[in-house]
Amino acid sequence: MSSVGFVAGGTQAVVQALLETLGPQGTLVVPTHTPENCDPAGWQHPPVPQDWWPVIREQTPGFDPGRTPSRWMGVIAETVRTWPGAMRSNHPQVSCAAVGAQAAEIVVTHQLDDAHGERSPLGAVYRLDGKVLLLGCGYSSNTSLHLAEWRQDSPRRGAVGASVLAPNRTSRWITWVDVLPDEDDFEQLGVDFEATGAVRRGTVGNAAACLMSQRALVDYAAGWMAAHRPTT
Repeated sequence: MSSVGFVAGGTQAVVQALLETLGPQGTLVVPTHTPENCDPAGWQHPPVPQDWWPVIREQTPGFDPGRTPSRWMGVIAETVRTWPGAMRSNHPQVSCAAVGAQAAEIVVTHQLDDAHGERSPLGAVYRLDGKVLLLGCGYSSNTSLHLAEWRQDSPRRGAVGASVLAPNRTSRWITWVDVLPDEDDFEQLGVDFEATGAVRRGTVGNAAACLMSQRALVDYAAGWMAAHRPTT
């Protein structure tokens, strides 16, 4: 919204416009990530003392799709998360929210150890041949590029931790192994993808906007990463 500038009706008007554009058969999907729900041993901005780590793991409330706000995703994503009828996936770090006809299909399955893979909302959007809209942001924020990472032959993997809700609604800390995301080359990847002519550019208010087929993007990115990223 800071890039879009003044809109009569603010964020609500923007979300309504997106939903009206999609129509009754369309579905609006946004990232509602909670990246702070991660192992404090790896925190860098800022780091925390080692004797805090067990306290943070013990005291952090378990991720709750209905209660846990997104963070650093922007006010549009947070507005969609709380929109009437919105559904949200259950991943404790990289959930997505959706509103519309295919919301349940997109968010119902979000495998814990497949955060951005085939069993995530990104994989569902790919199967449904959805589109990506970058609104006032660059390719470093293009979440769909992670699906291409997960499709690499030998992506880098590591231990991941987060606080989740147990069936009895108590919080517990768990760890698992998944692909470790890396956005360092996303901007260059985006420049090269746009050179193919597959991106439609325009403006929404004062914001630069890019619209593209998610399938075309992910298919291109998977090959680009295989060619440009070092093998392990």
